[in-house]
Amino acid sequence: MPTWTLTAHLLPLRYVWKISRNASASKTNLLLRVAGHGHVGTGEAAPNVRYGETPELLTQQFETLLAHGLSRAESLADLHALLAAQPVAHALGFALESGMVQWLAARAGQAVWQWLGVPRPAAAVPTAFSLPIMAVGEVAGFLREQKAARFQLLKIKVNQAEGLDLLREVARVLPGHPLLVDGNETWPDADSVLQFLTKARMLPGLRLRLLEQPMPAALAADYRYLRPRSTVPLIADESVTDTADFAEIAQQFHGVNVKLMKAGGFQQGIELLRQTRAHGLLPMLGCMVETSVGIAAALQISALAEVHDLDGFLIVKDEPFGLVTETGGSLSAAG
Repeated sequence: MPTWTLTAHLLPLRYVWKISRNASASKTNLLLRVAGHGHVGTGEAAPNVRYGETPELLTQQFETLLAHGLSRAESLADLHALLAAQPVAHALGFALESGMVQWLAARAGQAVWQWLGVPRPAAAVPTAFSLPIMAVGEVAGFLREQKAARFQLLKIKVNQAEGLDLLREVARVLPGHPLLVDGNETWPDADSVLQFLTKARMLPGLRLRLLEQPMPAALAADYRYLRPRSTVPLIADESVTDTADFAEIAQQFHGVNVKLMKAGGFQQGIELLRQTRAHGLLPMLGCMVETSVGIAAALQISALAEVHDLDGFLIVKDEPFGLVTETGGSLSAAG
């Protein structure tokens, strides 16, 4: 029988990670390990407060799974049956499935992407690079220190109050650089988003390519109103977790940012990306603040997406695992 362990890791960050709803200087993620039959698989859980996830909750849920026979799970079907009987947070579900898939693929002598039946990932995958919310006077120094211009797409975290000022400064420092603006549900209604877009169009040097989740996910009617009026494509994030009504999502957005930590596993993440494309929407693959364990897992299915936002490990100070390298704004599996 395989042995399962879950270990918490306190991860200091390279800078304060501030988005519209919170800010932090460190994260506590959990590393899952499954070992047996001469092979090891690892997975990562990055708890997200947006979905009520905490390290303590995930640890408690893991202990419950152990008490209900996790050690007897030797196939994905076994694991899914246990999770159906004992549901867990999405982040923990992904860690469990990621670890098991890696373990099963190793036993089969296959790469993870091959075992999952998805196309081979590119040798180098371009990623967006995110700027947290910060004082306008700090932007130029941050962009210079992080050498942000090497990334093909910059993702700017904004709030309603300071978003325009941040964009104005980024466009001044890097005129014409493609930008993705991420509101993390900061605007209260469609009209306020349209006002923002109107003002943003007037900023010199601004090249706004995508706008991600500007309003709360619950505002479906506002999104339906906004979609045909938006001057840039709208990307769903918080509006799509592990499942979604894609016919409805297609009325609200132009694309979907799929995150495996939200999807709860490889298989559901793959299905979400395929449904995104099937409904004529732009498939994007994103991440939380994660180590290279989580990012390496996401790279395995990266060929299913057209836009990649997998820079979470670059935020971690002294990232401990070294499974992914970044060169010239692109990611590759180490070794």
